[in-house]
Amino acid sequence: MTAPLLDLVGLGWDDSWRELASAYAETGEVGRVVRVDKTLCTVVTESGPVRASYGASILDAVAADVRAAPCTGDWCVVRHWPDGPSTVEAILERRTAVVRAASSGTSTGQVLVANVDVLAVVVALHPEPNLSRIERLVTLAWESGARPVVVLTKADLATDAELLAADVRVAAPGVDVVVCSTVTGEGLADVHALVAGNLTIGLLGASGHGKSSLTNALVGAEVLTTKQIRDDGKGRHTSVRRELVPLPGGGAVIDTPGLRGVGLQEAAEGLASTFPDIEALVERCRFNDCSHEGEPGCAVQSAVADGTLAERRLDSWRRLRREMVWMASRTDARLRKEQLKKWKAITKQNRSFRR
Repeated sequence: MTAPLLDLVGLGWDDSWRELASAYAETGEVGRVVRVDKTLCTVVTESGPVRASYGASILDAVAADVRAAPCTGDWCVVRHWPDGPSTVEAILERRTAVVRAASSGTSTGQVLVANVDVLAVVVALHPEPNLSRIERLVTLAWESGARPVVVLTKADLATDAELLAADVRVAAPGVDVVVCSTVTGEGLADVHALVAGNLTIGLLGASGHGKSSLTNALVGAEVLTTKQIRDDGKGRHTSVRRELVPLPGGGAVIDTPGLRGVGLQEAAEGLASTFPDIEALVERCRFNDCSHEGEPGCAVQSAVADGTLAERRLDSWRRLRREMVWMASRTDARLRKEQLKKWKAITKQNRSFRR
């Protein structure tokens, strides 16, 4: 008996993806990566889930840029070989990608998830949210190309949830803020609405803030394990990998491991979107090269002085700007080193040829 075909439309498959995949019609079948384990992927295709390794073209691409490796959320083309194995032969061009500075300390970015339509920054209301951390994660979300949303969890543990939400809205202008609780069910309908139309939502945040519990609530079943938060308010790592989970009625959620640190990689546009108030003030400064430290006619310092701009928010903006400048310098240094290595190899080859 032939296995029934799976409905990829519920996972976000549409005409635009179909057009991109048409170039690989003779290569294999299309599927979506739901999980990656080192060099093996779990891919959901119309004929069912398959485990696939990387094909030669993918290996070549990864050798040149690690960001080309398959990632949870990718749409890909899988080839089934006559002797049994399956390989990922192509990755369809990503619509969105969440990229952070690699934890290895290199200047190459790390793709966390791909092709999410909505990126939810998940933050618990207990203990009190760290606004500077929210600004960092929202910057990452804006830069990804997805729609940023802040989801404040554990509302049942906070007596001043709406006041805290108001502070978050100031720290994330232009971003919807949803207050919810997986215990009481408050706000879950609003989170469900974010995936209407077979959209994919990615959950981003630190351990212990309720990402796995939120995933279970959206699915309506215990599909991910959860742990109690520690006495010091810090979370225990529950999710150890990025995994795409289909939702009843269409759409999908991608839960991610808790992030201890999130470095920003080329996030100038995301920073401008997170701090539009400061960016507007910068345009009004008397001098184009104003450092906003003490120059005359500085609109930024004037806003701090009259109370329309919080000193904390300005410090957060400065910190993220410094980090991006530093990361850019590391990237430039790496490129110079690679270029030098390339020319040394060419010179050595030319010398060998002349001999």
